[in-house]
Amino acid sequence: MFKLDLKNSNFYVAIDFDKTITSEESIDSWAASANPSIVPKELCIKMDELYEKYRPIEISYDIPKDEKNKLMKEWYVNCMDLYYQYKLTKVQLEESINKSDLKLRNGAKEFLELMYKNDIPVIILSAGIGNVISKYLKSENCFFDNMYIISNFIQFDEKGDIQKFDNSKIIHTLNKNMEGHLPIKYYEKIKNKKYRLLLGDLIEDIKMVNENELSNSIKIAFLNKNQEKSYKIYKEKFDIVLQKENATFRKVIDLVF
Repeated sequence: MFKLDLKNSNFYVAIDFDKTITSEESIDSWAASANPSIVPKELCIKMDELYEKYRPIEISYDIPKDEKNKLMKEWYVNCMDLYYQYKLTKVQLEESINKSDLKLRNGAKEFLELMYKNDIPVIILSAGIGNVISKYLKSENCFFDNMYIISNFIQFDEKGDIQKFDNSKIIHTLNKNMEGHLPIKYYEKIKNKKYRLLLGDLIEDIKMVNENELSNSIKIAFLNKNQEKSYKIYKEKFDIVLQKENATFRKVIDLVF
């Protein structure tokens, strides 16, 4: 495996958010958007029911790709419909984020600071909620101008009422990539980079960069406890698989630079 050169800034980072930048124990950005003490409890109960139904499907690799893709889209449509049904407001969203149990993975802040100080572009690709990701990272003082988020953003009207999810297509686990999502300003920053550093926690995160770029990529997976039965598949797809006490960004820094 080759090493990446921080001084020459010859690479960019493509990185997942939930269970990657955040820790294995952290709630995800969907759960962080709807705190039961702030939004109607029925909304949270129904969101939890959807999670219990679809999460096992998300982390299963025994389901045919086409079927899994259909079910993931179904999950996200159902979640979005609940936000419309219960009329989520901007105030509720922000208060929920403030009270959330989002937690950074060990060393994540230091890693993001290191990328910023060395002018390394960081593209966060997430099937979560972009509003949550940006606000949370800002609250942790690790959202920088070298970063861009591709995710599901909620757009609110002038009164602060939910208007729509502001993207042309739903971003879910199986379709996260940069195609059609990256503004020219950020594309210009990465187009001539020779290498890529890809970090995620699901097999599908490998698709965050184009297939023809994978040979010039270092691909790192954080293997969480409920995915350990898929270890063999992870080892086939990723250059490095980190688990247990090694599943930290400090380990990433030690191995890659």
